[in-house]
Amino acid sequence: MTRAALFDVDGTLVDTNYLHVTAWWEAFRQAGHTVPMTALHRAIGLGSADLIEYVLGADRNRDQDERISGAHSSLYATCFERLPALTGAAELLRALAARGWTIVLATSASSRELAALRRALDADDVIANTASADDVDEGKPAPEPIRQAMEIAGGSPEETVYVGDSVWDMRAATGASVAAVALLSGGIPRAALEQAGATEVYAGPADLLGHLDTSVFTRIGAVR
Repeated sequence: MTRAALFDVDGTLVDTNYLHVTAWWEAFRQAGHTVPMTALHRAIGLGSADLIEYVLGADRNRDQDERISGAHSSLYATCFERLPALTGAAELLRALAARGWTIVLATSASSRELAALRRALDADDVIANTASADDVDEGKPAPEPIRQAMEIAGGSPEETVYVGDSVWDMRAATGASVAAVALLSGGIPRAALEQAGATEVYAGPADLLGHLDTSVFTRIGAVR
């Protein structure tokens, strides 16, 4: 059975969360909604439909959803050629691949966004596959994206680790019964991530890379 290292991308490997916040804020503003950026920040990591419902509620005018989502996509796309990978992100993936882990990206990003994120990350040589929002019926915090990525990798819950930066990531990993590792690089507080199910928390990819030998990745490898 394959050891599967599953990764979120936005805020985990590429420093995009606050770009998303700004794009969503403007998209909502264009539709006549003034939304606090703190509320948008907490929602990052959800798929577009779930994010809009989280912000505006189930009783909103759903006729605006497509317009808001489209505006966000267009605004965010203006940053595609400037997306910055987080320090140590590609090196972390390569270190895990060298230790025999199969790397799969499991993200709420659309396929178009994911292509831009992969260019920024520049680690396609060790990324075995991806599971994007286009591949599942339910996005995070439902466990379906994690299970889909785990199936793609050929892993089992006992030999799978998911790394993310949001509460939604941790809930999805916990729901899929896999080890949940959180990074603070997305701006979410440690306490919120631990409450959502994170078993380990690191400052960012470089910090996890520096502690790889004492992390859950090494413990799972040792059991094998």
